[in-house]
Amino acid sequence: MSSRKDGLPAPKPQRVELRVARLVKAHGLKGGLKLELYTDSPELRFQPGAQLSLQVPTDSPWFGQQLTVRELKFFNAQPVAFFDGVDDRTQAGSLVKAILWIEHDPESVPTEDDAWFDHQLVGLDVRRDGQSVGRLVRVDHLPAQDLLVIEAPAGEILLPFVKAFVPVVNTDEGFVTITPPGGLFEGEGSGDGSED
Repeated sequence: MSSRKDGLPAPKPQRVELRVARLVKAHGLKGGLKLELYTDSPELRFQPGAQLSLQVPTDSPWFGQQLTVRELKFFNAQPVAFFDGVDDRTQAGSLVKAILWIEHDPESVPTEDDAWFDHQLVGLDVRRDGQSVGRLVRVDHLPAQDLLVIEAPAGEILLPFVKAFVPVVNTDEGFVTITPPGGLFEGEGSGDGSED
């Protein structure tokens, strides 16, 4: 929830981790790993010395471990990371499909205009024409565009996260304003003219 009974915003979490990449496959013989990036700032997130947490199955020898970035290179525009302690192709192969997370200061904000981290959006009240219609429960990142997942009285609703449908995001006051396309949120007594 984004607010407490007294109307004040909920306290920010002290520790937030951001998903930054997935390890796709081994690259070369010296332990390099191709990355599928989930960040717009790979040079910032993969600086030499950066500590990354691993999300792997519990039976993996890497479970509970962290990786330290040694170097990030680009080969044919494909990012390839090298990590301390991962020195050959066999070790790199054992990390394929792992998800990488980095600790993030919850008070920091993106440097771009109209950009937010998922943890800043989840829990916000969703308003249409000044009335609450639900709560934002997650953001799905798809190849074409991001989708806001809204928990409404009628169930979960997916809304493309584009300016035309989400003209206002106010994280300070805890809400987003939506102008959804016809058909969404209409099943709750909206008088959409479907009677004969």
